[in-house]
Amino acid sequence: MHAINQYQDFFISYLENQKINKEPKNLYEPIDYIIGLGGKRMRPVLTLMAAEVFDAHYSKALPAAMAVEVFHNFSLVHDDIMDDAPLRRGKETVHEKWNINTGILSGDAMLILAYQYFEQYEPLIFRNLAKIFSKTALEVCEGQQWDVDFETRTDVTIPEYLKMIEYKTAVLVAAAMKMGAIIAETSEENANLIYEFGLNLGLAFQLQDDYLDAFGDPKTFGKQVGGDIIENKKTYLYLKALEFSEKENTVHLNNLFSMQLENNVDKINSVKEIFNSSGASKATQEAIESYTLKAFETLKKMNIQTDKKEILRSFGESLMGRKV
Repeated sequence: MHAINQYQDFFISYLENQKINKEPKNLYEPIDYIIGLGGKRMRPVLTLMAAEVFDAHYSKALPAAMAVEVFHNFSLVHDDIMDDAPLRRGKETVHEKWNINTGILSGDAMLILAYQYFEQYEPLIFRNLAKIFSKTALEVCEGQQWDVDFETRTDVTIPEYLKMIEYKTAVLVAAAMKMGAIIAETSEENANLIYEFGLNLGLAFQLQDDYLDAFGDPKTFGKQVGGDIIENKKTYLYLKALEFSEKENTVHLNNLFSMQLENNVDKINSVKEIFNSSGASKATQEAIESYTLKAFETLKKMNIQTDKKEILRSFGESLMGRKV
C-alpha cells in the first residue's frame, strides 16, 4: 500500500499522458481544461487504493480510475451549466470560458470517453466494470434531477435530501472503490463491503461540502462560498434550520430563500446566522461524523489485513477534517 499523496502522484502521471490532441479543438480543449484544473482526485485515488487493499497492483486500476475521473468531471461541466456557476476550483467554468453549447457537447464527449477506458480490461472484468458504471451514471443523473426539483419545492424532507446526495455524490465514491475491488478480483462480499464503505464516506463528504459551501474559506474552498444559499438550495443545513427554528426564524428563512438578489452578501450572512443560532451547523457536523463512523463499521467485516483497514480509516478521518 502507498500513501494518499503517492496515489495522487501515480494518477496525475498517468493523467498527463492522456491529453487529447485531436480536432475539433473546441470539443477537446475544454475536456483537457476541466480535467487539468486539479482538485483532490479523491475518486480515482480510491479506485487505486481499493485495488491494492485487495492485493492487486495499483497500475492495473489506472484506466478505471481515469474513467471515474473523466465521468466526475463530465458531471461537473453539466452541473456548472445548470447552476450557472462562474467558478470551478477557483477558475472559470467551461461554459464561462467557452460557451454553453461547447460545455454541453464537450461534456457529452467526456461520458463516451469514460466508457472507452474500460475497453482495456478482459471481457469479464470489463462487463462488471461497465455494469457498476452504468448503474452509477444513471443514479447520478437521477440525483441531479432531484437536486433541481428541490429548488422549487417547499416540502423537501431530510430523508429525501439524503437520498438525493446519495445518488448525486455518494454512489460515485462507492463505485470508484468497488471498481478497484472488481479489478483485484476479490470476493463479492469484500466488493460489496468496500462499496458500503465508500457510500457512507461519500455521504459524509457531501454533507461536508454543504457545510463548507456556507462556512468555508473562499481562499481554500475553490468554489463561490454561499453558492447554495444564492441558488436557494434545500441543503441539510437549511432543512435542519427549519426543523430547529422558532416560527419567526422559519418565516424569515423561507423569505430569504424566495429571493433572487443582485447583491447576495446580506442574504448569505443572514442565512448563515440562522444556521448557527438554530443549531443546524452543529447538527450537520454531527451528521458528517455519524456517516464517517458508519463507514468505519464496515471495515470490521472486511476480510483484509489490519494495516489496510487503518489506511482506509485514516483516509476517512482526513476527509472529515478537510477545508477544501
